[in-house]
Amino acid sequence: MLVKFAYKAPQSREQLLDMLATGDSDLKLLAGGTDLLVNIRNGVYCPKTVVDLKKIPGFDAITWDKRAGLTIGPAVTINAVLINVKVREHYPLLSACAKDLASYQIRNRATVVGNIVNASPCSDMAPALLCLDATILIESKQGKREIPIAEFFTGVKKTVLQQDEMVTSIRIPADKAGVQGVYRKLKRIQGHDLGIVGVAVANFGNGARIAVSSSAPTPVVTPLLPLDLSLPKVLQAVNAIIRPISDVRCSQEYRSFMVGEYTKRLWKEVIS
Repeated sequence: MLVKFAYKAPQSREQLLDMLATGDSDLKLLAGGTDLLVNIRNGVYCPKTVVDLKKIPGFDAITWDKRAGLTIGPAVTINAVLINVKVREHYPLLSACAKDLASYQIRNRATVVGNIVNASPCSDMAPALLCLDATILIESKQGKREIPIAEFFTGVKKTVLQQDEMVTSIRIPADKAGVQGVYRKLKRIQGHDLGIVGVAVANFGNGARIAVSSSAPTPVVTPLLPLDLSLPKVLQAVNAIIRPISDVRCSQEYRSFMVGEYTKRLWKEVIS
């Protein structure tokens, strides 16, 4: 489908926020474009204006500080996360989730912020961010607000973002550095594909958390679970947060079964 739109590339954060402040519902932000451009082509979106945020200085930065933790800018690509030494050293679970996202070519364009703003239930980056208690910094001309990622998603393809707001960074706290974890994604085919089920398990030393994608209207995460919790109780905690459905990729029953299977395997791998 051919869609005509104006293309703008602001050179500063202030210019970008000014554009958003107009409240124009026909304006869409472009970071990687791996979701946006497909949706435009398929007629899901018909924007009058596409605003490219990649030209803004600092938006592609990943920074690490022993007190502040890890900060990821809105134009940081998935591959940039994968090659970042500090991410690999301090947040291996984030690297594990990034590695399973699509193909190399897609990862070279797709951004971490775009992956969560898209708010797909099968987001690959959300499980790690949920386990690691990431916070989302949101800005508009009216000011800034910071919210836990667990409160960011409100439904399928829905977030707390208002029309005049954007995500300017994701922050992972320093006290989550060194947390060990694993991520497994079930796909219909070998290679890159949307997830039928995604499960992440993170071991904090004093407890563990399990995050699941593709099994509820949003990616979800358990509370901190005791490390000596019996496996049936672990499965009970996971079943309490998921709401699997049947769709073109698999049945509700199969999805629920595989969440349980992956949970058992990863719990044994990470906790035992």
